[in-house]
Amino acid sequence: MTPGAALAAVLLVGAAVTVVLGVYGRAHGAAGRALFTFGFSGMLQMKTWLATAALVLVVVQVVSASWMWERLPGAGAAPGWVAPLHRWSGSTAFVLTVPVAVHCLWAIGFETTTTRVLLHSVAGCVFYGAYAAKMLGLRLPGLPGWGIPVLGGTVFAVLVLTWLTSALWFFTRSGLPLT
Repeated sequence: MTPGAALAAVLLVGAAVTVVLGVYGRAHGAAGRALFTFGFSGMLQMKTWLATAALVLVVVQVVSASWMWERLPGAGAAPGWVAPLHRWSGSTAFVLTVPVAVHCLWAIGFETTTTRVLLHSVAGCVFYGAYAAKMLGLRLPGLPGWGIPVLGGTVFAVLVLTWLTSALWFFTRSGLPLT
């Protein structure tokens, strides 16, 4: 596969995932209630803390990827444990985002009531599209060498934006409720 075709393929899959999630979230009648809360006092508390844990793990992703690509200043070559750390922190971060996304889409839906809420809805959908594109790009031969770092950086940036427009917003209004 040519680099251009590989890049087009991963971007098309990512765009399709983004659109499907957005259309579902907009068309689905919001249930307005939690499916589960994992012991948290409410859905928003659960979503906020799981998203925050995912964000911390995605920071681990950026640092470990930078180390593996020898872009971490002063660190030298990455030891053998960095690659498994990168994979496991990414997998765990993704798993933590799933209940958050399920509740966003099922219980709340794709909302456009304010600029912050619209930005959050779009960023959440784009996060999963970017993640799908990155994961496919890892397995698809022929992607340009800069493709995975750019896709990974996009996943990071969109998750940060999603967190800023939700969890940070929640924390600034309610403090740091642990339950």
